[in-house]
Amino acid sequence: MMKQILITNDDGFDAIGLKALVEALSPIAKIVVVAPAKNKSACGHSLTLDKPLRMVHVDDDFYKIDDGTPTDCIFISLNNLFKEGYKPDLVISGINIGANMGEDVTYSGTAAGAMEAVLQGVPAIAISQVCKDRCQDIKNGWDFALAKDTISKLAKKILDNEFPLGERRFLNVNIPPIKKEDCKGIKITKAGYREYGNDTHRHHNPRGEEYYWIGLHPLIWQESENKDCDFEAVKANYISITPIMLDLTSYDDIDKLNTWIKE
Repeated sequence: MMKQILITNDDGFDAIGLKALVEALSPIAKIVVVAPAKNKSACGHSLTLDKPLRMVHVDDDFYKIDDGTPTDCIFISLNNLFKEGYKPDLVISGINIGANMGEDVTYSGTAAGAMEAVLQGVPAIAISQVCKDRCQDIKNGWDFALAKDTISKLAKKILDNEFPLGERRFLNVNIPPIKKEDCKGIKITKAGYREYGNDTHRHHNPRGEEYYWIGLHPLIWQESENKDCDFEAVKANYISITPIMLDLTSYDDIDKLNTWIKE
């Protein structure tokens, strides 16, 4: 029986990265796509509870969810598109336009699609294409050759063998903004320590009302001691693969906190 991969993203159902992902995976598995009807970047692991959602048929095994998040897409599709007791063999979220490294994983709708999958017991990968200059890349056309080759090989390895991580863990993949032939290989990395600024722009509309527009922060991070984080791998022209777990407990601080609360 042919293996099945469920795909989502946070850039919207008509995103070029999603198209590239389908092209890469169609030769190795049956593909089902359920994606947001519009861009939901940086929506995090949000589930829509305050309004009904509509799944719209776009094409064979291709659906969009009106105003839905990637989390909505995975949650609804796993519970409605597949026969009872059956789940896809793998969920892949992407190919995102832009990096998802360090603490940005907590903002990322791309990562959230993978998070929801592993919560539902399905192995998952989030994949992102890092950009050098977003505007220039759009003008010149995106080159997804390295991303497509990488995700195809990873998916095939998982489908032919088994997922390498335990429960409630997923793979976060970031592709450097280079030609396929210039890639130095793959590095297994830890999530880096991102440094954040406040790129907020204040404006006034024609009626004099104030509004704010949040911009894009530059990729700035603290160097790790062994230069083994995702940011540094991508900078050095390696593909970064980071194992991510959903348990956010700070285990190192449990004893300290127990002492503190008793003082």
